[in-house]
Amino acid sequence: MEGKAALKQLAPYQQGKQIQEIKQMYNLDRIVKLSSNENPYGYSDKVKQFLNEYIPSFDIYPDGYTKELRSVLAAKLNAQETELVFGSGSEEIVQMICRTFLYEGVNTVMATPTFPQYKHNAIIEGAEVKEIPTVEGYHDLPAMLAAIDKKTNVVWLCSPNNPTGNPMAKQEFIQFMDNCPDNVLVVLDEAYYEYVDPNKDIQAINEINNYQNLIVLRTFSKAYGLAGLRIGYGIANEAIVTQLNIVRGPFNTTSIAQQIALVALEDDDFIQDTKAKNLEVKLSFQQFLHDIDWGYYPSETNFMLVSTPNSGTELFEYLIQHGFIVRPGELLGIPNTIRLTLGLKEDMERFQQLLGSYNKS
Repeated sequence: MEGKAALKQLAPYQQGKQIQEIKQMYNLDRIVKLSSNENPYGYSDKVKQFLNEYIPSFDIYPDGYTKELRSVLAAKLNAQETELVFGSGSEEIVQMICRTFLYEGVNTVMATPTFPQYKHNAIIEGAEVKEIPTVEGYHDLPAMLAAIDKKTNVVWLCSPNNPTGNPMAKQEFIQFMDNCPDNVLVVLDEAYYEYVDPNKDIQAINEINNYQNLIVLRTFSKAYGLAGLRIGYGIANEAIVTQLNIVRGPFNTTSIAQQIALVALEDDDFIQDTKAKNLEVKLSFQQFLHDIDWGYYPSETNFMLVSTPNSGTELFEYLIQHGFIVRPGELLGIPNTIRLTLGLKEDMERFQQLLGSYNKS
């Protein structure tokens, strides 16, 4: 069978080696996974308590409208219920956006490097992809504006950007929106929103009513620690959400994901504790990098992109043999770097020892 011609440009997602496989390969007792930007502190104790009592009804379809979670989240965000769309992680909403607004004959503008699923799904839909290089990890917003033409349907912004971690300044964001044509959908992906310093929060959700062409994406996968449940959401004006709901599967989020996200939303203390611990580890690790004279990108996330003295792939191989999994920058289009999740304090102390030894070798 012959699929779309565009598929010949792409490859399936290549998952890294699994923890058990690595343990056996290197005869290790413990593996520290710092490659997927998961929350090393797990998830809320309220979720754990809920799971002790929750009896799921797996024989019944989930609420396709996500009514209960929708109502609570809308109140928390000071948004209208009709302005929310839910997905199997915000990643599925990226797919919905591409399916809705991209097709042969139109183009889409994005930074590079950035979250690869924007490009991946755009190519599947047959759209032309215009990639604008970042400047020291930051989106080059003037260049992205200049790349927009009459055939541009979607622009992707990622703040903080993945894989660099750089946040976008509010003034620059507003200036971009003021100059972006109203008929071009602007997607602002805020997957790491909960980690951002409040002084650097661009408060994009408050701009939904000011810009009818804006959609903001968020997720429960990162700070909330619910990556395995796959649930995220988008906020936009009702006209955009209605179109996305046409292509959305009728039961695309599970009952258990909806219920646990609802419980997780109640525990602001867990999010603040996660954020505080993450900041403590980040500042300590940044000081260590200064001490060994390694560079890094400024991050407002739970990960960092670190410049290495030589190949990031070489350092990856060294670290994995000692039980630490990171993401080599060569796979991200940024040679001589590694991207690593900021892990538990004790794990990061051991990680720093390994980097110190590597740096002296």
